[in-house]
Amino acid sequence: MGDRRNAARATRHAPLVLGGGIAAFWVALMLNGCAVGPDFAAPKPEIQNNWIESTDPRVVTTGDVMSHWWRTFNDPTLDRLIQIAATQNLPVQIAGLRILEARAQLGVAIGSMYPQTQEGFGAAQENLLSSRLANQANLQHSFASFALGFDASWELDFWGRFRRNVEAADANMGATVADYDDALVSLTAEVARTYAMIRTYEVFIQITRENARVQREGLDIATSRFRNGATSELDASQARTLLESTLADIAPLQSSEQQAKNALSTLLGRPPGSVDALLYGPQYIPTASSKVAVGIPAELLRRRPDIRAAELRAATESARIGVAKADLYPRFTLFGEIGVQSSSMSTFLAPGSRFFTTGPGFRWPILNYGRLTNNVRAQDARFQQAAVTYQDTVLKAQREVEDALIGFLKAQDSAINAQRSVQAGQRSVQLSLTRYREGAEDYQRVVDSQRILLQAENRLADTQSSIATYLIALYKALGGGWEVGEGKPIIPEAMQAEMARRTNWGKLLPAHPPPATDELAPPTPAGNAPILRKPIW
Repeated sequence: MGDRRNAARATRHAPLVLGGGIAAFWVALMLNGCAVGPDFAAPKPEIQNNWIESTDPRVVTTGDVMSHWWRTFNDPTLDRLIQIAATQNLPVQIAGLRILEARAQLGVAIGSMYPQTQEGFGAAQENLLSSRLANQANLQHSFASFALGFDASWELDFWGRFRRNVEAADANMGATVADYDDALVSLTAEVARTYAMIRTYEVFIQITRENARVQREGLDIATSRFRNGATSELDASQARTLLESTLADIAPLQSSEQQAKNALSTLLGRPPGSVDALLYGPQYIPTASSKVAVGIPAELLRRRPDIRAAELRAATESARIGVAKADLYPRFTLFGEIGVQSSSMSTFLAPGSRFFTTGPGFRWPILNYGRLTNNVRAQDARFQQAAVTYQDTVLKAQREVEDALIGFLKAQDSAINAQRSVQAGQRSVQLSLTRYREGAEDYQRVVDSQRILLQAENRLADTQSSIATYLIALYKALGGGWEVGEGKPIIPEAMQAEMARRTNWGKLLPAHPPPATDELAPPTPAGNAPILRKPIW
């Protein structure tokens, strides 16, 4: 309809032709864009040259730390439990899902580098409030408006804001991969430790029952001597007291054993009471070689996933400084719009209804300088926190290795004396029972020797358990165990199928195994990164 309103619309949407100079300027900006903000450099943590106990002949500092370290115990049951836990443990699955989330967030960051588009269709009926004015201007009282359009805008990444954001997302994704590996390290250690505790309680119960058997034998001797008038009732009473006291220790041990089994069930992603069938085999405390390969302290930076995660989180915060700094500078945008608009559907597709606009845009929030500057300062403080956290993680890692190593070595030394104590205690019980049977000793000597033997045997079992526990803690401190996840999907295939039915995950599913911890590294700085990266669909 050839009214004034259409004429005004035609003027407003007149095409803007870009000259060669403007186009060349735009290309130059694209090719010469820089990236504000610092390029990440990992802090230099303090690392000792060697372990305190490195001179001990049982400590091996050459060669690599054993990846599947639990196999040093030569226990098929333990190996099977760890394999089950690696695929069924729920916290590990959560860590795997966080990798998927981080991959999707990286896709969002990469997508921001490309033109942002939107399409729309609209229809409206407009009425003039004053019919008198409409009559005087020879206009209609109401108008229909139909529009269909497509518009796009592309913000130039001249200051590297989008590239720094991609760099941050890339580093964050690497940190989630390291977190996943760290979850596997903790899982393997906790499964092994819990399994060792179950076996320890089983041995404690065996020791207690064996001592009860010996004490029952002493009670029979004391009762027989009392009936024959060879001794007083006191001996029989002492023997029964000791026996009942020993039997009373069994129930708490059984309770602790069941609690450990319940904990193991949870680690395996199963309800309580479902692991008994998996615990068949000899009931002994896991034992390994007295020697252990620990490498050198500097290797912790490569092996421990939590150190890698801390480093990558520092890299994330460093890149975000660049994102914050880029907000201080002007933004350049190329925009365009194309579509059709008409006051009548009959002319909607007519050539005169078409319109398009294009041109550059410029925005500089200079009046927000104070707020934006303080945002940069806050982000710089967050980066410094992450850098100090990284250094603290390295220091704590060294302490954990030293604590576990000295515990492992000294527990072995203690076990030698504990074994000798048990041997002496067994001989003492035999002699005291023989002499009591012959009437050469009173029963108190028998009671004392049997009590001492029980304590010695429990101490030996506890020391053997400590050796295993310290060795497990040592391998955990060295960063061993994440290798159990190599070649396996980060989440179960059934879960992947469920997620794929619910949401289009594109190429993010199937969830392929991530790179290993020792292959992770901070991403390429934005200044050296390509202007565009392949989008993730």
